[in-house]
Amino acid sequence: MSGRPAKGGGRWVSVVPERVHPWIDGFAGRHGPFEASGDSRVVRLLAADGAVAELHVPFPPMKPGPPHITRLVAHAAAERRVGVVLVRLGGYAAGVFEGDVLVASKVGSRLVQGRTAAGGWSQQRFARRRQNQAGQAFEAAAETALRVLSPHLAGPDAGPDAEPDDGLDAVVFGGDRRAVDALRADPRMAPLLALEAEPFLVVPDPKLAVLKEAPKQFRAVRIRVVDPPSSTG
Repeated sequence: MSGRPAKGGGRWVSVVPERVHPWIDGFAGRHGPFEASGDSRVVRLLAADGAVAELHVPFPPMKPGPPHITRLVAHAAAERRVGVVLVRLGGYAAGVFEGDVLVASKVGSRLVQGRTAAGGWSQQRFARRRQNQAGQAFEAAAETALRVLSPHLAGPDAGPDAEPDDGLDAVVFGGDRRAVDALRADPRMAPLLALEAEPFLVVPDPKLAVLKEAPKQFRAVRIRVVDPPSSTG
């Protein structure tokens, strides 16, 4: 099974919650019986031929106690209310998902000049203009994220329209890491950052269609697969 190379060996694959149990059955079919162990964040499968699969728990921690696989499947499939904030220079999107259904969203953009100055402009003037445009874009992104997600916060940070059961379980960020880091400097973002969870979503320009695809990443169980020592694959 192909996947992205993993640091330290092996490869990463992502499996939607509904396919975790079939994937494990397939792992056993390819590599033989296995022993399962783990903790609240990782379930480890060691197969008879030496193959290893490390299943990383989404939205950890998982409740302790065996059986590991049953708990992981149930935990991964649980319905959660998740906020998503996607930011790239000049573009942003914010949404709230219940499971994989988008229930609230807003997408926007702000003009930010490219890195090359037009003819006749001083480089200093161009740099200042671009910096100001970027600052305005990040401020708009933060305001949008707060407007969409705050009504779904629980407790004192909840918006005026919040209801008792509206609390977000987590907030995931994505887009460009430098752009997201710019949002982190905004103190208004503190209530959302307090709920930040992995993974960081690697996505193109944050359009509505891109936002709608976010659950495929944040709901997935990330699995590091290490082939048996004798494997040539």
